[in-house]
Amino acid sequence: MNEKANHPVKTLEKTVAIVDLLERRRGARLGVVADELSMHKSTVHNHLSTLREHEYVVKEGEEYRLSLQFLTVGGVLRQDIDLYEVAKPKLDDLAAETGELVTLATPERGLAVVLYRAKGDQAVEIDTHVGGQVTLHNSALGKAILANLPRDRVEEIVAERGLPAATSNTITDEARLADELQQVEADGYAFDDEEQWRGLRCISAPVLTDDGIVKGAISISAPKSRMANESARQEYVEAVKNTANIVELSITYS
Repeated sequence: MNEKANHPVKTLEKTVAIVDLLERRRGARLGVVADELSMHKSTVHNHLSTLREHEYVVKEGEEYRLSLQFLTVGGVLRQDIDLYEVAKPKLDDLAAETGELVTLATPERGLAVVLYRAKGDQAVEIDTHVGGQVTLHNSALGKAILANLPRDRVEEIVAERGLPAATSNTITDEARLADELQQVEADGYAFDDEEQWRGLRCISAPVLTDDGIVKGAISISAPKSRMANESARQEYVEAVKNTANIVELSITYS
């Protein structure tokens, strides 16, 4: 969970706040950063100048934005994750087979972090991206992960992250979520019925180690019309479970 520092470094906290703001706004002028963060312009300028010196921020005209140095760091981190390396070609195959949007995510800090997306020829476009964070309780990816975590870990995540509603279908009751996760564990896959995005349904299967540790999950997302009947839905279920199983075997024996 989020651990609080015993002696937080205030200067570093300010730098992190500036980076978060630039990411959220996709760039901003010095005065905007100072006003939004209630900092003196001179303080903000010092932080931005230091970030520029180390090539984590670039200045275009009067606006500052994050540099692609963050992409370099993220790319190195992703390459070091065996789940990504093994799963990537399998997701490409699954997207080509189904024609849909296929996503790979791994748990971190009580969220699911997207490692890779593959798009089939009829894939929908949704507001997720590599490095994006997905809440666990209202997504198929997240429920596939939660169902394979220890109960006390699930309780910690719910206590910290809550169960906010993204749509009217989102599960916001702890007891109902517990029942759902029990069913997911029994079935070996999770189903998201317009719980995160209206009009979208998703099916996800976990990727587990041979000793039952959840490394991540793979999902297929499609308009609800293409998952409207049980036979169509079952085809997606079998496809995503088969891919997850192949990834598991590849990780175990590679």
